[in-house]
Formats: sequence, structure tokens, C-alpha cells
Amino acid sequence: MIEKFIVLDTETTNSIDDPFCYDIGWAVVDAQGAVYASYSFVVADIFLDAELMASAYFADKIPTYWEQIKSGERKLAKFSTIRKVLHACAKEYGVTKFFAHNMRFDYRSTNLTQRFLTSSKYRYFFPYGAEICDTLKMARQTLKNNVAYDNFCYENHFLTKRGYKRYTAEIIYKFLTNNLQFEEEHTGLADVLIEKEILRFCLQNFPEMDCNLWEKED
Repeated sequence: MIEKFIVLDTETTNSIDDPFCYDIGWAVVDAQGAVYASYSFVVADIFLDAELMASAYFADKIPTYWEQIKSGERKLAKFSTIRKVLHACAKEYGVTKFFAHNMRFDYRSTNLTQRFLTSSKYRYFFPYGAEICDTLKMARQTLKNNVAYDNFCYENHFLTKRGYKRYTAEIIYKFLTNNLQFEEEHTGLADVLIEKEILRFCLQNFPEMDCNLWEKED
């Protein structure tokens, strides 16, 4: 049986330190990048709160979200419903590994939203026992000694202020596709579909690499 994974992405409001999700997208994929199912949800509990959404980094996209909700491209649903759908999806496809690019942020945003909306009655978003994995960590391992990526970053000035290579999903996808004009959409499912290509690239190069966000305990 082909092993399947879930790649997930969130867009948030409130603050970087205390982010609340208003957009959650995910796709069920395999190591070759094939997509078996995809979901795009707008979190009604947060999105319909005008005060909270006023601080969203991509607040200018709100009219587009409404258009997509009306067209059926995205579903407006309560956070508790989205969580149930995710758990059912993982069970249906036998998924135990969940990936995101900079999963530390998405893990925090989903859990904080869960705690905020339930007054901490329910604290965790992902299924119990799930492996929480990070394609940013994987990309750093895969590309740190990649001469082609070194040259790509230096030639195109994709560097930190201290001169180190950057590993954002957008920059890595530019490298993988050789498309300097590509711009990340910064919406849940659209970003998932580029992040699953980063996952595919990493697994093809180092199939046995450590992908877990946290070090496993012995």
C-alpha cells in the first residue's frame, strides 16, 4: 500500500505570537506528489469576526475569499467541523504524518485557535499520536550543501541580512521550477500545492531523513 501524508497550511490573524487561523487548507499526497484529496476551509468563528480580521496580514484578500465561498471554491465552516473533517480524512487514507512548511507556526496557530474557541476545554488540533513533520527542516537538510541552490540564492539575492541562504516555500519553489516570476498566493490550499512539491523533492533525495518537527525520544 502506498504511504500517504497530509500537507497542511494556515493563514492567520491576531499576531505572529498568538496566531488564530482563518484559512486552513490541506491535501492528501504521496511521496511522488500525487494528490488524492484536497480541502479548503475558511474558519467561520474567526473570519466572521470583523475586529479579529482587521489585523490579518492579508486582509486585502477578504473580498476574494467571499467570492470563492459563494462559488463553492472554499467552504465556510466552524473550526470544530474542520477539525472533525481533518481527523476523518486522516483515518480514511491511513495518514499518520502531517507536514507543513515551518510546521512550528501552523502547529501553534491551530492549537491556539482550538484553545481560544473552546476556552482550553480542547487543546490540540491534530489527531492524538500523529507525527508532526516540517518541510522547512527537511529542506534545510536537503539543500544546505546543494551547490546549485547556493548559486541560485546568491545570484538572486535570496539571502538573510546576515548573508545566509533563505528557505521560504516561495524561494524553494522558484528554484525547483526555475521560475523566478512565481509568487506565493498566501492562501491555505494554494500554498499546500507548492509545499507538497518541496516534500516530494526532499523525500526523493533523502527518503530516510528526519522529518519530525521535534527530536524523537529514545
